[in-house]
Amino acid sequence: MGIFDSLNTAVSGLSAQSYAMQNISGNIANSQTTAFKRIDTRFEDMIGDNLPSKQLAGGVLASSAPTNNVQGDIQNSATSTFMALNGNGYFIVQKPTSFSGNQPVFSGVNLYTRRGDFQPDQNGYMVNGSGYYLMGIPLDPTTGNPAGSIPITLQFSNNLIPAQQTSQIEYNANLPSQPVTVDTKTGVVGSNLLDPSIFKSNPLVVTPAPATITGTLAGNLTDAKIAALSGTMDVTVGASLPVTITFGAGNVDTVAKLDAALKAVPGLGGTTGATVGGQAILQATGTTNAIQLSPGGGLTLAQLGLTTPALPTNGTVYGIDQTNFLNESISGGSITCYDGTGTPVDMQFRWAKRDSTQVGGTDTWNLFYQVNSTAGQLQPAWVNAGMDFSFSATGQLTPPLTNFTLSGVVVNGQTLGTVTMNLGANGLTQYSNTSGTVQVNLLNQNGSSAGQLQSIAVDDQSRIIGTYSNGRTVPLAQVSLATFNGQNSLKQLDGGAYEATSDSGPPLQNATAKIVGSSLEASNSDIADEFSKLIVTQQAYSANTKIITTVNQMVQDLLNVVR
Repeated sequence: MGIFDSLNTAVSGLSAQSYAMQNISGNIANSQTTAFKRIDTRFEDMIGDNLPSKQLAGGVLASSAPTNNVQGDIQNSATSTFMALNGNGYFIVQKPTSFSGNQPVFSGVNLYTRRGDFQPDQNGYMVNGSGYYLMGIPLDPTTGNPAGSIPITLQFSNNLIPAQQTSQIEYNANLPSQPVTVDTKTGVVGSNLLDPSIFKSNPLVVTPAPATITGTLAGNLTDAKIAALSGTMDVTVGASLPVTITFGAGNVDTVAKLDAALKAVPGLGGTTGATVGGQAILQATGTTNAIQLSPGGGLTLAQLGLTTPALPTNGTVYGIDQTNFLNESISGGSITCYDGTGTPVDMQFRWAKRDSTQVGGTDTWNLFYQVNSTAGQLQPAWVNAGMDFSFSATGQLTPPLTNFTLSGVVVNGQTLGTVTMNLGANGLTQYSNTSGTVQVNLLNQNGSSAGQLQSIAVDDQSRIIGTYSNGRTVPLAQVSLATFNGQNSLKQLDGGAYEATSDSGPPLQNATAKIVGSSLEASNSDIADEFSKLIVTQQAYSANTKIITTVNQMVQDLLNVVR
Protein backbone atom coordinates (compact mmCIF):
# COMPACT_ATOMS: atom_id res chain seq x y z
CA MET A 1 0.00 0.00 0.00
CA GLY A 2 1.48 3.33 -1.01
CA ILE A 3 1.43 6.66 0.72
CA PHE A 4 -1.45 7.85 -1.42
CA ASP A 5 -3.54 4.90 -0.25
CA SER A 6 -3.28 6.42 3.21
CA LEU A 7 -5.04 9.48 1.84
CA ASN A 8 -7.88 7.33 0.54
CA THR A 9 -8.20 5.58 3.91
CA ALA A 10 -8.34 8.92 5.72
CA VAL A 11 -10.97 10.18 3.28
CA SER A 12 -13.11 7.07 3.96
CA GLY A 13 -12.77 7.84 7.65
CA LEU A 14 -13.94 11.40 7.11
CA SER A 15 -16.87 10.15 5.05
CA ALA A 16 -17.84 7.57 7.71
CA GLN A 17 -17.67 10.09 10.55
CA SER A 18 -19.68 12.58 8.49
CA TYR A 19 -22.34 9.88 8.02
CA ALA A 20 -22.33 9.24 11.77
CA MET A 21 -22.60 12.97 12.44
CA GLN A 22 -25.62 13.15 10.15
CA ASN A 23 -27.36 10.39 12.13
CA ILE A 24 -26.47 12.04 15.44
CA SER A 25 -27.85 15.33 14.15
CA GLY A 26 -31.14 13.66 13.11
CA ASN A 27 -31.43 11.84 16.42
CA ILE A 28 -31.01 15.05 18.39
CA ALA A 29 -33.42 16.91 16.12
CA ASN A 30 -36.08 14.22 16.70
CA SER A 31 -35.57 13.79 20.42
CA GLN A 32 -39.12 15.13 20.97
CA THR A 33 -40.77 13.43 17.97
CA THR A 34 -43.55 11.01 18.93
CA ALA A 35 -42.41 7.35 18.66
CA PHE A 36 -39.23 8.32 16.78
CA LYS A 37 -36.66 5.52 16.55
CA ARG A 38 -33.07 6.74 16.54
CA ILE A 39 -30.62 5.65 13.84
CA ASP A 40 -27.27 4.53 15.18
CA THR A 41 -24.21 4.17 12.92
CA ARG A 42 -22.50 0.89 12.20
CA PHE A 43 -18.82 0.96 11.01
CA GLU A 44 -17.32 -1.78 8.83
CA ASP A 45 -13.65 -2.12 7.95
CA MET A 46 -12.77 -2.52 4.27
CA ILE A 47 -9.86 -5.00 3.96
CA GLY A 48 -8.11 -5.65 0.67
CA ASP A 49 -7.16 -9.19 -0.32
CA ASN A 50 -3.58 -9.88 0.74
CA LEU A 51 -1.26 -12.38 2.37
CA PRO A 52 -1.70 -12.69 6.14
CA SER A 53 1.76 -11.19 6.61
CA LYS A 54 0.84 -8.26 4.38
CA GLN A 55 -2.67 -7.47 5.73
CA LEU A 56 -3.53 -3.83 6.29
CA ALA A 57 -6.14 -2.09 8.43
CA GLY A 58 -7.76 -0.64 5.33
CA GLY A 59 -10.57 1.90 5.02
CA VAL A 60 -13.98 2.16 6.73
CA LEU A 61 -17.57 2.07 5.53
CA ALA A 62 -20.49 3.51 7.59
CA SER A 63 -24.06 2.15 7.47
CA SER A 64 -27.28 2.65 9.42
CA ALA A 65 -28.18 0.65 12.52
CA PRO A 66 -31.99 1.16 13.13
CA THR A 67 -33.38 0.75 16.65
CA ASN A 68 -37.01 -0.08 15.81
CA ASN A 69 -36.92 -2.79 18.45
CA VAL A 70 -36.02 -0.31 21.22
CA GLN A 71 -39.12 1.15 22.83
CA GLY A 72 -39.45 4.74 23.99
CA ASP A 73 -40.98 5.83 27.27
CA ILE A 74 -44.79 5.91 27.54
CA GLN A 75 -46.17 9.33 28.45
CA ASN A 76 -49.70 10.16 29.61
CA SER A 77 -51.92 12.37 27.48
CA ALA A 78 -55.21 14.18 28.04
CA THR A 79 -56.47 13.12 24.59
CA SER A 80 -58.59 9.98 24.90
CA THR A 81 -57.91 8.77 21.34
CA PHE A 82 -54.11 8.83 21.65
CA MET A 83 -52.49 5.38 21.87
CA ALA A 84 -49.09 4.06 22.85
CA LEU A 85 -47.78 0.59 22.07
CA ASN A 86 -46.20 -1.19 25.01
CA GLY A 87 -44.30 -4.10 23.49
CA ASN A 88 -43.63 -5.51 20.05
CA GLY A 89 -45.97 -4.31 17.30
CA TYR A 90 -47.02 -1.61 14.85
CA PHE A 91 -50.27 0.14 13.98
CA ILE A 92 -51.46 -0.69 10.46
CA VAL A 93 -52.07 2.53 8.52
CA GLN A 94 -52.57 3.89 5.03
CA LYS A 95 -51.80 7.29 3.54
CA PRO A 96 -54.09 8.78 0.91
CA THR A 97 -52.66 9.38 -2.53
CA SER A 98 -55.22 12.11 -3.24
CA PHE A 99 -58.54 13.58 -2.16
CA SER A 100 -61.84 13.57 -4.01
CA GLY A 101 -64.64 15.77 -2.72
CA ASN A 102 -62.83 16.16 0.61
CA GLN A 103 -62.70 12.38 0.93
CA PRO A 104 -59.32 10.55 0.97
CA VAL A 105 -58.42 8.15 -1.85
CA PHE A 106 -56.17 5.26 -0.77
CA SER A 107 -53.80 3.17 -2.85
CA GLY A 108 -54.49 0.01 -0.84
CA VAL A 109 -50.85 -0.33 0.31
CA ASN A 110 -50.55 -0.93 4.04
CA LEU A 111 -47.88 0.91 5.99
CA TYR A 112 -46.85 0.60 9.62
CA THR A 113 -46.12 3.01 12.45
CA ARG A 114 -45.80 3.32 16.18
CA ARG A 115 -46.88 6.95 16.15
CA GLY A 116 -50.23 6.82 17.94
CA ASP A 117 -51.39 10.44 18.11
CA PHE A 118 -54.63 9.56 16.31
CA GLN A 119 -57.63 11.88 16.34
CA PRO A 120 -60.87 11.89 14.33
CA ASP A 121 -60.88 14.29 11.38
CA GLN A 122 -63.88 16.10 9.90
CA ASN A 123 -64.94 12.92 8.08
CA GLY A 124 -64.65 10.67 11.14
CA TYR A 125 -61.38 8.99 10.08
CA MET A 126 -58.69 8.36 12.71
CA VAL A 127 -55.59 10.26 11.51
CA ASN A 128 -52.26 10.74 13.28
CA GLY A 129 -50.10 13.86 13.28
CA SER A 130 -48.22 12.74 10.16
CA GLY A 131 -51.39 12.17 8.12
CA TYR A 132 -51.56 8.38 8.34
CA TYR A 133 -55.02 6.79 8.64
CA LEU A 134 -55.59 4.07 11.27
CA MET A 135 -56.87 0.66 10.22
CA GLY A 136 -58.82 -1.90 12.17
CA ILE A 137 -61.82 -4.23 12.14
CA PRO A 138 -65.30 -2.74 12.83
CA LEU A 139 -67.38 -4.33 15.59
CA ASP A 140 -71.10 -4.91 15.55
CA PRO A 141 -72.50 -2.33 18.04
CA THR A 142 -75.21 -4.75 19.17
CA THR A 143 -73.23 -7.96 19.69
CA GLY A 144 -69.66 -6.68 19.90
CA ASN A 145 -68.56 -9.32 17.38
CA PRO A 146 -66.09 -8.46 14.56
CA ALA A 147 -67.79 -7.43 11.30
CA GLY A 148 -65.15 -9.02 9.07
CA SER A 149 -61.54 -10.19 9.32
CA ILE A 150 -59.60 -7.83 7.04
CA PRO A 151 -58.51 -4.45 8.47
CA ILE A 152 -59.99 -1.37 6.82
CA THR A 153 -59.47 2.35 7.37
CA LEU A 154 -61.64 3.20 10.38
CA GLN A 155 -64.33 5.85 10.04
CA PHE A 156 -66.86 6.78 12.72
CA SER A 157 -70.00 8.75 11.87
CA ASN A 158 -72.49 10.52 14.12
CA ASN A 159 -75.36 8.27 13.09
CA LEU A 160 -77.89 7.16 15.68
CA ILE A 161 -77.62 3.73 17.23
CA PRO A 162 -81.03 2.06 17.53
CA ALA A 163 -82.92 1.75 20.78
CA GLN A 164 -82.36 -1.43 22.77
CA GLN A 165 -85.26 -3.00 24.61
CA THR A 166 -84.63 -3.97 28.20
CA SER A 167 -84.27 -7.71 28.49
CA GLN A 168 -82.14 -8.02 31.63
CA ILE A 169 -82.09 -6.28 34.99
CA GLU A 170 -79.24 -6.76 37.45
CA TYR A 171 -80.61 -6.69 40.98
CA ASN A 172 -78.76 -7.10 44.28
CA ALA A 173 -80.44 -6.20 47.55
CA ASN A 174 -80.67 -6.98 51.24
CA LEU A 175 -84.17 -7.41 52.67
CA PRO A 176 -84.63 -6.46 56.33
CA SER A 177 -85.42 -9.30 58.70
CA GLN A 178 -88.00 -7.00 60.30
CA PRO A 179 -89.59 -4.73 57.66
CA VAL A 180 -91.20 -1.49 58.76
CA THR A 181 -94.79 -1.95 57.56
CA VAL A 182 -98.21 -0.99 58.88
CA ASP A 183 -100.89 -3.39 60.10
CA THR A 184 -103.84 -2.08 58.12
CA LYS A 185 -106.37 -3.52 60.58
CA THR A 186 -104.79 -2.03 63.69
CA GLY A 187 -102.71 0.80 62.27
CA VAL A 188 -99.70 -0.46 64.23
CA VAL A 189 -96.30 0.02 62.59
CA GLY A 190 -94.14 -3.10 62.34
CA SER A 191 -96.81 -5.68 61.58
CA ASN A 192 -94.17 -7.48 59.48
CA LEU A 193 -96.41 -9.65 57.29
CA LEU A 194 -98.74 -9.11 54.36
CA ASP A 195 -102.37 -9.96 55.29
CA PRO A 196 -104.19 -11.25 52.17
CA SER A 197 -107.53 -11.38 54.00
CA ILE A 198 -107.99 -7.62 53.79
CA PHE A 199 -107.47 -7.53 50.00
CA LYS A 200 -110.36 -7.78 47.56
CA SER A 201 -108.05 -9.66 45.18
CA ASN A 202 -105.56 -12.11 46.60
CA PRO A 203 -102.09 -10.56 46.03
CA LEU A 204 -100.42 -13.93 46.56
CA VAL A 205 -100.02 -16.60 43.93
CA VAL A 206 -101.64 -19.82 45.19
CA THR A 207 -103.10 -22.93 43.58
CA PRO A 208 -105.96 -23.12 42.90
CA ALA A 209 -106.76 -19.44 42.45
CA PRO A 210 -109.51 -18.20 44.80
CA ALA A 211 -112.89 -17.42 43.26
CA THR A 212 -113.28 -13.88 42.02
CA ILE A 213 -116.79 -12.97 40.93
CA THR A 214 -118.16 -10.00 39.04
CA GLY A 215 -121.78 -9.96 38.09
CA THR A 216 -124.34 -7.72 36.41
CA LEU A 217 -127.88 -7.40 37.75
CA ALA A 218 -130.39 -9.18 35.51
CA GLY A 219 -133.18 -6.62 35.30
CA ASN A 220 -134.29 -4.10 37.90
CA LEU A 221 -133.98 -4.95 41.56
CA THR A 222 -137.60 -5.10 42.77
CA ASP A 223 -138.93 -4.35 46.22
CA ALA A 224 -139.60 -8.05 46.61
CA LYS A 225 -135.99 -8.89 45.94
CA ILE A 226 -134.86 -6.24 48.38
CA ALA A 227 -137.21 -7.58 51.04
CA ALA A 228 -135.73 -11.03 50.54
CA LEU A 229 -132.35 -9.68 51.59
CA SER A 230 -133.48 -8.84 55.12
CA GLY A 231 -133.01 -11.21 58.01
CA THR A 232 -130.18 -13.56 58.82
CA MET A 233 -128.35 -15.17 55.91
CA ASP A 234 -125.63 -17.77 56.29
CA VAL A 235 -124.71 -18.27 52.61
CA THR A 236 -121.63 -16.25 51.63
CA VAL A 237 -120.50 -14.89 48.32
CA GLY A 238 -117.06 -16.53 48.63
CA ALA A 239 -115.30 -14.04 46.35
CA SER A 240 -111.92 -12.42 46.69
CA LEU A 241 -112.92 -9.39 44.63
CA PRO A 242 -116.10 -7.51 45.49
CA VAL A 243 -119.21 -8.55 43.64
CA THR A 244 -120.15 -5.64 41.40
CA ILE A 245 -123.85 -4.90 40.79
CA THR A 246 -124.43 -2.44 37.96
CA PHE A 247 -127.69 -0.54 37.80
CA GLY A 248 -129.08 1.31 34.85
CA ALA A 249 -129.90 5.01 34.95
CA GLY A 250 -132.83 6.09 37.11
CA ASN A 251 -132.39 3.46 39.85
CA VAL A 252 -131.25 5.76 42.65
CA ASP A 253 -134.33 4.92 44.80
CA THR A 254 -133.67 1.20 44.30
CA VAL A 255 -130.06 1.69 45.39
CA ALA A 256 -131.22 3.50 48.53
CA LYS A 257 -133.63 0.67 49.38
CA LEU A 258 -130.90 -1.91 48.79
CA ASP A 259 -128.59 0.08 51.05
CA ALA A 260 -131.12 -0.02 53.87
CA ALA A 261 -131.69 -3.75 53.37
CA LEU A 262 -127.97 -4.53 53.41
CA LYS A 263 -127.52 -2.67 56.67
CA ALA A 264 -129.96 -5.13 58.24
CA VAL A 265 -127.87 -8.14 57.15
CA PRO A 266 -125.32 -9.40 59.74
CA GLY A 267 -121.76 -8.92 58.51
CA LEU A 268 -122.68 -6.03 56.26
CA GLY A 269 -122.76 -2.35 57.00
CA GLY A 270 -124.71 -1.10 54.05
CA THR A 271 -123.25 0.34 50.90
CA THR A 272 -121.46 3.34 52.35
CA GLY A 273 -118.03 3.78 53.92
CA ALA A 274 -114.63 2.21 53.31
CA THR A 275 -114.21 -1.34 52.06
CA VAL A 276 -113.15 -3.11 55.23
CA GLY A 277 -114.01 -6.67 56.18
CA GLY A 278 -117.58 -7.49 55.20
CA GLN A 279 -118.77 -4.00 54.28
CA ALA A 280 -120.04 -3.11 50.85
CA ILE A 281 -119.35 0.00 48.77
CA LEU A 282 -121.65 2.14 46.70
CA GLN A 283 -119.99 3.75 43.71
CA ALA A 284 -121.94 6.34 41.76
CA THR A 285 -120.47 7.66 38.51
CA GLY A 286 -122.63 9.55 36.05
CA THR A 287 -125.71 7.57 35.09
CA THR A 288 -124.35 4.30 36.43
CA ASN A 289 -124.40 3.22 40.05
CA ALA A 290 -122.36 0.24 41.20
CA ILE A 291 -122.55 -1.66 44.47
CA GLN A 292 -119.65 -3.86 45.51
CA LEU A 293 -120.32 -6.59 48.06
CA SER A 294 -117.29 -7.91 49.92
CA PRO A 295 -116.71 -11.55 50.93
CA GLY A 296 -118.58 -12.72 53.98
CA GLY A 297 -121.65 -10.62 53.20
CA GLY A 298 -124.10 -13.53 53.48
CA LEU A 299 -125.56 -13.02 50.00
CA THR A 300 -125.80 -15.42 47.09
CA LEU A 301 -125.58 -14.49 43.45
CA ALA A 302 -128.92 -16.15 42.81
CA GLN A 303 -130.65 -13.93 45.37
CA LEU A 304 -129.40 -10.87 43.51
CA GLY A 305 -130.09 -12.34 40.08
CA LEU A 306 -126.42 -12.07 39.03
CA THR A 307 -124.58 -13.98 36.34
CA THR A 308 -121.02 -15.28 36.83
CA PRO A 309 -118.44 -14.30 34.16
CA ALA A 310 -114.83 -15.62 33.82
CA LEU A 311 -112.73 -15.31 36.95
CA PRO A 312 -109.72 -12.94 37.03
CA THR A 313 -106.36 -14.34 38.04
CA ASN A 314 -104.78 -14.00 41.45
CA GLY A 315 -101.32 -12.56 42.32
CA THR A 316 -102.59 -9.09 41.47
CA VAL A 317 -103.06 -5.95 43.53
CA TYR A 318 -106.00 -3.92 42.22
CA GLY A 319 -106.32 -0.17 42.55
CA ILE A 320 -108.89 -0.55 45.32
CA ASP A 321 -106.24 -2.32 47.45
CA GLN A 322 -103.29 -0.02 46.80
CA THR A 323 -103.41 1.69 50.19
CA ASN A 324 -103.39 -1.63 52.02
CA PHE A 325 -100.61 -2.92 49.77
CA LEU A 326 -98.39 0.12 50.25
CA ASN A 327 -98.88 -0.12 54.02
CA GLU A 328 -97.92 -3.79 54.15
CA SER A 329 -94.95 -3.78 51.73
CA ILE A 330 -91.67 -1.89 51.39
CA SER A 331 -90.02 -0.27 48.41
CA GLY A 332 -87.53 -2.41 46.48
CA GLY A 333 -86.17 0.39 44.30
CA SER A 334 -86.97 1.63 40.83
CA ILE A 335 -85.18 1.85 37.50
CA THR A 336 -85.90 3.33 34.08
CA CYS A 337 -86.17 0.61 31.44
CA TYR A 338 -86.88 0.92 27.71
CA ASP A 339 -89.28 -0.72 25.30
CA GLY A 340 -88.46 -1.60 21.69
CA THR A 341 -88.88 1.99 20.49
CA GLY A 342 -86.67 3.42 23.23
CA THR A 343 -89.60 4.82 25.24
CA PRO A 344 -88.63 5.01 28.91
CA VAL A 345 -90.56 2.73 31.26
CA ASP A 346 -90.45 3.29 35.02
CA MET A 347 -90.11 -0.10 36.74
CA GLN A 348 -91.12 0.12 40.42
CA PHE A 349 -90.46 -2.81 42.77
CA ARG A 350 -91.88 -3.61 46.20
CA TRP A 351 -91.27 -6.47 48.61
CA ALA A 352 -93.91 -8.00 50.88
CA LYS A 353 -93.15 -10.55 53.59
CA ARG A 354 -95.81 -13.26 53.47
CA ASP A 355 -94.57 -15.75 56.05
CA SER A 356 -92.18 -15.79 59.00
CA THR A 357 -91.20 -18.36 61.59
CA GLN A 358 -89.51 -15.50 63.46
CA VAL A 359 -86.79 -17.54 65.21
CA GLY A 360 -84.47 -20.09 63.61
CA GLY A 361 -86.74 -20.83 60.67
CA THR A 362 -87.51 -19.64 57.16
CA ASP A 363 -88.87 -16.24 56.15
CA THR A 364 -90.67 -15.94 52.82
CA TRP A 365 -91.04 -12.84 50.66
CA ASN A 366 -92.85 -11.97 47.41
CA LEU A 367 -91.66 -9.42 44.87
CA PHE A 368 -94.15 -7.14 43.11
CA TYR A 369 -93.73 -4.71 40.23
CA GLN A 370 -96.05 -1.88 39.29
CA VAL A 371 -98.02 -2.29 36.06
CA ASN A 372 -100.29 0.78 36.21
CA SER A 373 -99.46 3.89 38.18
CA THR A 374 -102.97 5.32 37.62
CA ALA A 375 -104.99 2.13 38.09
CA GLY A 376 -108.68 2.47 38.84
CA GLN A 377 -110.30 0.59 41.69
CA LEU A 378 -110.84 -2.60 39.71
CA GLN A 379 -107.74 -2.34 37.53
CA PRO A 380 -104.44 -4.16 38.22
CA ALA A 381 -101.89 -1.82 39.82
CA TRP A 382 -99.17 -4.26 40.95
CA VAL A 383 -98.36 -7.80 39.86
CA ASN A 384 -96.72 -10.54 41.89
CA ALA A 385 -93.50 -11.89 40.29
CA GLY A 386 -95.02 -15.31 40.86
CA MET A 387 -92.52 -17.02 43.14
CA ASP A 388 -91.52 -17.28 46.78
CA PHE A 389 -88.14 -16.03 48.00
CA SER A 390 -87.28 -17.91 51.19
CA PHE A 391 -84.39 -17.12 53.54
CA SER A 392 -82.75 -19.32 56.13
CA ALA A 393 -81.99 -18.29 59.70
CA THR A 394 -78.57 -17.11 58.48
CA GLY A 395 -80.11 -14.72 55.94
CA GLN A 396 -79.25 -16.79 52.85
CA LEU A 397 -81.64 -17.38 49.96
CA THR A 398 -82.92 -20.98 50.15
CA PRO A 399 -82.58 -22.61 47.69
CA PRO A 400 -79.88 -20.45 46.06
CA LEU A 401 -81.10 -18.53 43.01
CA THR A 402 -79.04 -16.59 40.47
CA ASN A 403 -81.84 -15.38 38.16
CA PHE A 404 -85.55 -15.58 37.47
CA THR A 405 -87.87 -14.37 34.72
CA LEU A 406 -90.71 -11.88 34.60
CA SER A 407 -92.99 -12.83 31.69
CA GLY A 408 -95.32 -10.58 29.71
CA VAL A 409 -94.24 -7.39 31.44
CA VAL A 410 -96.40 -4.39 30.50
CA VAL A 411 -95.99 -1.16 32.46
CA ASN A 412 -98.32 1.80 31.90
CA GLY A 413 -99.15 0.45 28.47
CA GLN A 414 -95.51 0.02 27.41
CA THR A 415 -94.54 -3.58 26.58
CA LEU A 416 -91.23 -4.98 27.80
CA GLY A 417 -92.11 -8.63 27.30
CA THR A 418 -89.82 -11.13 29.00
CA VAL A 419 -87.33 -9.61 31.44
CA THR A 420 -84.63 -11.67 33.17
CA MET A 421 -83.78 -10.58 36.70
CA ASN A 422 -80.10 -11.41 37.34
CA LEU A 423 -79.28 -11.74 41.03
CA GLY A 424 -75.80 -13.21 40.68
CA ALA A 425 -74.24 -15.26 43.47
CA ASN A 426 -75.61 -14.23 46.88
CA GLY A 427 -77.19 -11.18 45.29
CA LEU A 428 -80.31 -11.39 47.46
CA THR A 429 -80.01 -11.68 51.25
CA GLN A 430 -82.01 -11.04 54.42
CA TYR A 431 -79.97 -9.49 57.21
CA SER A 432 -81.00 -7.29 60.08
CA ASN A 433 -81.49 -3.65 59.13
CA THR A 434 -82.44 -1.12 61.80
CA SER A 435 -84.22 1.06 59.25
CA GLY A 436 -86.48 -1.83 58.24
CA THR A 437 -86.11 -0.94 54.56
CA VAL A 438 -84.64 -2.67 51.51
CA GLN A 439 -80.99 -1.83 50.85
CA VAL A 440 -80.58 -1.97 47.06
CA ASN A 441 -76.90 -2.58 46.28
CA LEU A 442 -77.11 -2.99 42.50
CA LEU A 443 -79.85 -2.04 40.05
CA ASN A 444 -78.87 -1.88 36.37
CA GLN A 445 -80.56 -2.73 33.09
CA ASN A 446 -79.36 -3.32 29.53
CA GLY A 447 -81.86 -1.23 27.57
CA SER A 448 -81.49 2.26 26.13
CA SER A 449 -83.11 4.81 23.90
CA ALA A 450 -81.62 5.69 20.53
CA GLY A 451 -78.39 7.67 20.86
CA GLN A 452 -75.93 9.78 18.87
CA LEU A 453 -72.15 9.41 19.03
CA GLN A 454 -70.62 11.98 21.39
CA SER A 455 -67.00 10.91 21.84
CA ILE A 456 -64.60 8.03 21.30
CA ALA A 457 -61.75 6.61 23.38
CA VAL A 458 -59.46 3.58 23.54
CA ASP A 459 -59.86 0.85 26.17
CA ASP A 460 -57.38 -1.70 27.55
CA GLN A 461 -58.59 -4.38 25.10
CA SER A 462 -57.28 -2.49 22.03
CA ARG A 463 -60.81 -1.43 21.13
CA ILE A 464 -62.15 1.97 20.16
CA ILE A 465 -65.17 2.70 22.36
CA GLY A 466 -67.94 5.15 21.47
CA THR A 467 -69.91 7.08 24.09
CA TYR A 468 -73.44 8.00 22.98
CA SER A 469 -75.94 10.63 24.07
CA ASN A 470 -78.11 7.95 25.69
CA GLY A 471 -75.30 7.07 28.11
CA ARG A 472 -74.29 3.82 26.40
CA THR A 473 -70.65 2.97 25.72
CA VAL A 474 -70.36 0.72 22.67
CA PRO A 475 -67.28 -1.04 21.20
CA LEU A 476 -66.91 0.30 17.67
CA ALA A 477 -63.69 -1.25 16.31
CA GLN A 478 -60.73 -3.47 17.12
CA VAL A 479 -57.42 -1.77 16.36
CA SER A 480 -55.25 -4.01 14.15
CA LEU A 481 -51.56 -4.54 14.94
CA ALA A 482 -48.77 -6.20 12.98
CA THR A 483 -45.20 -7.30 13.70
CA PHE A 484 -42.18 -8.43 11.67
CA ASN A 485 -39.44 -11.00 12.11
CA GLY A 486 -36.90 -8.45 10.86
CA GLN A 487 -38.36 -5.20 12.12
CA ASN A 488 -35.00 -3.38 12.00
CA SER A 489 -34.96 -3.97 8.24
CA LEU A 490 -38.16 -2.01 7.61
CA LYS A 491 -37.84 0.88 5.19
CA GLN A 492 -38.22 4.18 6.99
CA LEU A 493 -40.66 6.73 5.52
CA ASP A 494 -41.57 10.30 6.44
CA GLY A 495 -43.65 10.82 9.55
CA GLY A 496 -42.52 7.79 11.52
CA ALA A 497 -44.01 5.25 9.10
CA TYR A 498 -42.40 2.10 7.73
CA GLU A 499 -42.75 -0.07 4.68
CA ALA A 500 -42.19 -3.82 4.57
CA THR A 501 -39.11 -5.07 2.69
CA SER A 502 -37.82 -8.46 1.66
CA ASP A 503 -35.38 -8.34 4.60
CA SER A 504 -38.07 -7.45 7.13
CA GLY A 505 -40.37 -10.23 5.97
CA PRO A 506 -44.16 -9.94 5.57
CA PRO A 507 -46.35 -8.50 8.34
CA LEU A 508 -47.45 -11.02 10.96
CA GLN A 509 -50.62 -10.97 13.04
CA ASN A 510 -48.98 -12.13 16.30
CA ALA A 511 -48.09 -8.74 17.75
CA THR A 512 -47.69 -8.90 21.52
CA ALA A 513 -47.89 -5.15 22.06
CA LYS A 514 -50.57 -3.83 24.39
CA ILE A 515 -52.32 -0.59 23.48
CA VAL A 516 -52.27 2.00 26.26
CA GLY A 517 -55.02 4.58 25.79
CA SER A 518 -54.62 8.30 26.48
CA SER A 519 -50.85 7.88 26.10
CA LEU A 520 -48.05 8.36 23.58
CA GLU A 521 -44.71 6.66 23.04
CA ALA A 522 -41.80 9.09 23.29
CA SER A 523 -38.70 9.13 21.10
CA ASN A 524 -36.05 6.58 22.09
CA SER A 525 -33.34 9.14 21.30
CA ASP A 526 -31.47 10.26 24.43
CA ILE A 527 -29.81 13.68 24.09
CA ALA A 528 -27.10 12.93 26.66
CA ASP A 529 -26.15 9.77 24.82
CA GLU A 530 -26.16 11.57 21.48
CA PHE A 531 -23.89 14.32 22.87
CA SER A 532 -21.41 11.68 23.99
CA LYS A 533 -21.39 10.18 20.51
CA LEU A 534 -21.08 13.68 19.10
CA ILE A 535 -17.83 14.27 20.98
CA VAL A 536 -16.37 10.94 19.90
CA THR A 537 -17.38 11.53 16.27
CA GLN A 538 -15.88 15.02 16.27
CA GLN A 539 -12.57 13.73 17.62
CA ALA A 540 -12.51 10.86 15.11
CA TYR A 541 -13.18 13.28 12.27
CA SER A 542 -10.38 15.59 13.44
CA ALA A 543 -8.02 12.63 13.70
CA ASN A 544 -8.74 11.70 10.09
CA THR A 545 -7.99 15.25 8.98
CA LYS A 546 -4.70 14.96 10.87
CA ILE A 547 -3.87 11.90 8.77
CA ILE A 548 -4.39 13.90 5.59
CA THR A 549 -2.18 16.70 6.94
CA THR A 550 0.55 14.25 7.88
CA VAL A 551 0.44 12.46 4.51
CA ASN A 552 0.63 15.81 2.78
CA GLN A 553 3.74 16.68 4.78
CA MET A 554 5.30 13.33 3.87
CA VAL A 555 4.64 13.98 0.19
CA GLN A 556 6.27 17.40 0.52
CA ASP A 557 9.30 15.79 2.12
CA LEU A 558 9.49 13.33 -0.75
CA LEU A 559 9.38 16.14 -3.28
CA ASN A 560 12.14 17.96 -1.40
CA VAL A 561 14.39 14.90 -1.82
CA VAL A 562 14.12 15.27 -5.59
CA ARG A 563 15.19 18.89 -5.36
